[in-house]
Amino acid sequence: MRFVVAAPHSGSGKTVITSGLIAALAARGKSVHPAKVGPDYIDTAFLSAAAGRPAINLDLWAMRPLLVTALAAHDNLVVEGVMGLFDGPSSGVGSTADVARLLNLPVVLVVNAARQSQSVAALVHGFATFDKTVNIAGVILSRVGSLKHARMLREALAATSVPCLGTVPTDERLAFPSRHLGLTQAGEYADITERIDAIGRVISGCVDMNAIEALGGPPIAMPDLPAPLPPPGSRIAIASDQAFSFSYTHILNGWRSAGATLHPFSPLGDEAPDAAADAIVVPGGYPELHAGRLAAGTKWKAGLRAAAERGVFVFGECGGYMALGETLVDADGTAHAMAGLLPIATSFRDRHRTLGYRELTHDAGLLPPTLRGHEFHYATVKKEGEPLFHAFDADGNALGPMGTRSGSVCGSFAHIIDTH
Repeated sequence: MRFVVAAPHSGSGKTVITSGLIAALAARGKSVHPAKVGPDYIDTAFLSAAAGRPAINLDLWAMRPLLVTALAAHDNLVVEGVMGLFDGPSSGVGSTADVARLLNLPVVLVVNAARQSQSVAALVHGFATFDKTVNIAGVILSRVGSLKHARMLREALAATSVPCLGTVPTDERLAFPSRHLGLTQAGEYADITERIDAIGRVISGCVDMNAIEALGGPPIAMPDLPAPLPPPGSRIAIASDQAFSFSYTHILNGWRSAGATLHPFSPLGDEAPDAAADAIVVPGGYPELHAGRLAAGTKWKAGLRAAAERGVFVFGECGGYMALGETLVDADGTAHAMAGLLPIATSFRDRHRTLGYRELTHDAGLLPPTLRGHEFHYATVKKEGEPLFHAFDADGNALGPMGTRSGSVCGSFAHIIDTH
């Protein structure tokens, strides 16, 4: 069993439907390997919670194709798409359709059927015939208003070549709240397992799960993983809590496979990083929501400063970059003191959305010289020091300097995904 869950556009309910399908499959005894197309961290956490194992990201713009193929070499693979099925960077590479085509995966199209009936057939027919190299194996209709509405939709779809695999009713249980970077994080729900199990029960009752289990193809060969992004040290302390949770599974696993050991610590819990670590990573997340608590902490900041004084490599991404700076201004305009390892000041009061893929080059010698990643934040920079990267967008257009370095400490707003 291997398939992709895609949609005509964002906001169609892919994450809820995919999480529900995984939970329903788990209830039928299937051990699912979850994955997410693109650079998203937040949706991936919901898929992880549903499957009971870490989800992986599959990104054909930022990752080497062989890495995508190797990461996806699992039976019982369920992949949530990104945006609309054919949407990708302006370069035209990296869409959900590209991933489905590379991995030879059938696609289940999730269509929001609210406010339409017979017109759904034209939409589904268009997606099924737009690119014949992409196999639309079935459609799940979401936000169906009534039994009569479901009947009308099914009758309309009978004129297409795409089978209807289920009609999911409008249900208050089939939603996760959102905030400025996407859905509220899965880890913030004390009852996340119960929520997803409830969604799975709804899905089981209205989707043909036998047809879902039949999706897939012949057995696959497990290729060797290409060399991962090199670990920055042999003993890596990594910040991990609700403020700093955006870490990619494939990178952490790659570091472990290269022989590094990972040692989590919680800045929110005012925990200092492992004093024996020869590298410290502070990932992205939501430090702006916890700025007061982070500012009040003393041990985590003192531990980072002591490590920097010893020449330990310290690296921050996005929210972690902000935490390594001098001050972080929250949405109310209050300035909070951060670790002070980088001469930067950031503000969440003066918001500006920055979003896109990034190719990063540098000569700092602290990381591979060419990297690919993704940038998505609302914070603005009020002060920045010696730049770390030269940045380019997905089309190769120069964006100028990015990030800051100071001695063995560096960081930027980019989330690194792979080396190139």
